Amino acid sequence: MGLNKKSVDDINVKGLRVLCRCDFNVPLKDGKITDENRLVAALPTIKKLVADGGKVILCSHLGKPKNGPEEKFSLAPVAARLSELLGQEVKFAADDTVVGDNAKAAVAAMNDGDVILLENTRFRAEETKNIDSFSEDLASIADVFVNDAFGTAHRAHCSNVGVTKFVKGPHVVGYLMQKEIDFLGKAVEEPVRPFVAILGGAKVADKLNVISNLLEKCDTLIIGGGMAYTFLKAQGNEIGTSLCDDTKLDYCKEMIEKAEKLGKKLYLPIDTVVTKSFPDPIDAEIEVRTVDASSIPADMMGMDIGEKTRTLYADAVKSAKTVVWNGPMGVFENPILAKGTIAVAEALAVTDATTVIGGGDSAAAVNQLGFGDKMSHISTGGGASLEFLEGKELPGVAAADDRE
Repeated sequence: MGLNKKSVDDINVKGLRVLCRCDFNVPLKDGKITDENRLVAALPTIKKLVADGGKVILCSHLGKPKNGPEEKFSLAPVAARLSELLGQEVKFAADDTVVGDNAKAAVAAMNDGDVILLENTRFRAEETKNIDSFSEDLASIADVFVNDAFGTAHRAHCSNVGVTKFVKGPHVVGYLMQKEIDFLGKAVEEPVRPFVAILGGAKVADKLNVISNLLEKCDTLIIGGGMAYTFLKAQGNEIGTSLCDDTKLDYCKEMIEKAEKLGKKLYLPIDTVVTKSFPDPIDAEIEVRTVDASSIPADMMGMDIGEKTRTLYADAVKSAKTVVWNGPMGVFENPILAKGTIAVAEALAVTDATTVIGGGDSAAAVNQLGFGDKMSHISTGGGASLEFLEGKELPGVAAADDRE
C-alpha cells in the first residue's frame, strides 16, 4: 500500500484557490447538528490553509439525497456552525448545482484566507457516479485540491477522485487523512508486535475479508459480538436462538483452520450473557444470565461476552504493542449488555500499546462510554476503515500525489 502521500505541509497555497474535500456528513435533527465531531476534526487542515493565505473552498456531501437537491440535506447549518468553530465567517454558496452563479461569484470575490462552503456535492446526480461533467465544474474554481475526507475515501466520487483529473495544481491529503493513513496503515502493514486484532459486530458477512486479512497480519485475533456465534456453531456448539449466518459456517471453519496453520491465536467466547429475546426498546430492563459458550439453552440468545471471556480478552491485550479494534462485543446500547464492550475498552484504555479503533459502532461505543481520549486513534470512517483493514487500496487515498 503506497501510503507516502503529499500532504498540506508539502505545498504553498498562498493566493491560490484551494478546493478542500471534507467530511461534513453530520447527523442533523430539526436543522440542528447533533454531533459535531467531524467538523472539529476538519479544523486543523482548514486553519492551516487559511494561515498560509489560501482561498479555501470547502465541499462535502451530507446524507443521501435521492433525486437531486433536498432542503433537509443542505449544508447551510454546517456553514453557520463552522463559522463559530473557526472564529471567522464561512460563507455559504447556496447553489442547487453546487458550482453555480453564487459559488462562482463568491470565489471570484475571495481574498487570501477567506473560506466558503459549497452546497452538498450529492445535489448533483453525477457525484456518486464519478461523471466528468461535475468533476470539471468543481475543478474550474480550484488551483489546488486537498482531500481530508477519510469517511468517503473508499468511494470513487467526483469530489474526492474525479476532480483530481482536472485540477492542474497538486492533489494532497489533509491532516485528518494523514493521521488515518499513518495509524491504520502502520497498524496493519508495519505493526509493532505483538499485534492483537479484536473484531466484533453482528455479521460475519460484513467482516469476511477483514478476518482473513488480519489473520495474516496479526499475532492474536479475538472475536466477539454477534458474529462469534457463527464461529461457535461452526465448532459444533449449541448456540440456541443466537444470531447465526448458516451460509458462513464453512468459512468460519476455514478461518479456524487458517489460524492453526499460520500459528496464530484465535480467541472465541468461553461464556456468554443470554436473554430470552432481543431487548425492545433497545435499552429496556431485561433478565440475563451467564452460560457456558458451548451450551447455550435452546430458547436463549447470546447478547454479550461473559465474565470469564472479558477477563480472557483483557489479558490478551495486556502484552500487546499494537491493538486494532472494530465492532462491539455485544448489544452495547443496553447498559446490561454493555459490560463486554466496556471491559475491552477498559483494557485498551490502560495498555501502553498503540490502540486504533476502526470507526463505525466501536468508535461510537468508545466515545459514548467515555474512553475516547484514552485511545491512540479513533478512525472517522466506518466503511473506509473496514476496507483499509481488508488490505484494499482506497480510491480517495490513491488519487493523492505520491511524495517523490
